[in-house]
Amino acid sequence: MLACNDLTVAYDDIVALQGVTLEVARGETVALIGANGAGKTTLLQAISGLNPVRSGDIVFEGASLVRLGSDRRVALGISQAPEGRRIFPGLTVEENLTLATVNWRRWRQPITDDLARVDLFPRLKERRRQLGWSLSGGEQQMLAIGRALMARPRLLLLDEPSLGLAPRLAEEVYERVRQIANSGLTILVVEQNTVLALSVADRAYVLETGRIVLQGTANNLKQNTRVREAYLGR
Repeated sequence: MLACNDLTVAYDDIVALQGVTLEVARGETVALIGANGAGKTTLLQAISGLNPVRSGDIVFEGASLVRLGSDRRVALGISQAPEGRRIFPGLTVEENLTLATVNWRRWRQPITDDLARVDLFPRLKERRRQLGWSLSGGEQQMLAIGRALMARPRLLLLDEPSLGLAPRLAEEVYERVRQIANSGLTILVVEQNTVLALSVADRAYVLETGRIVLQGTANNLKQNTRVREAYLGR
């Protein structure tokens, strides 16, 4: 479904990603793990069209994305829940969800059909009239993921869904991610919490200083000495 081929992304003279190649098959959950500053968010933003590509290609469903804007990529079926959630704190839960569909609602089904898609987050339904700022960190993260689902993605990009959450809330968020994955939706998740990331992933890539240094099934990487020492604390 998605392929990044020899991808290089730079901020002026600073190369953030160099020669990155990875694939995500339809229905697969793939994790991208690595330390802070490794380039994980940069890669997701490049896939979403928020960071320009210096060289290489990003291919989705057989077509190159590099010349398409972020709005066209959403229309093709790529949706992202960004790092830090970035919800609108002065809007209600329902308004946050509704805004995710504004650009393409004209030729889609009624909004109620899409609100039903976030029923796996019962807290959002309970708090649909509450303002975003009044939600807990875990609830805000669920709202960010729910908002991404409102665009009816074929590929869901999750950027650090456990960031800033207490362990119990992080586990709860990942249980919802697991449910989404089990529904058959294709997911690429970026995460510093390697234990959580590998708990939901079929395969994973390890990114260090802008380069892919390891890849394999989640089970194999859990047993890899380098991964265990650097990311699992074992």
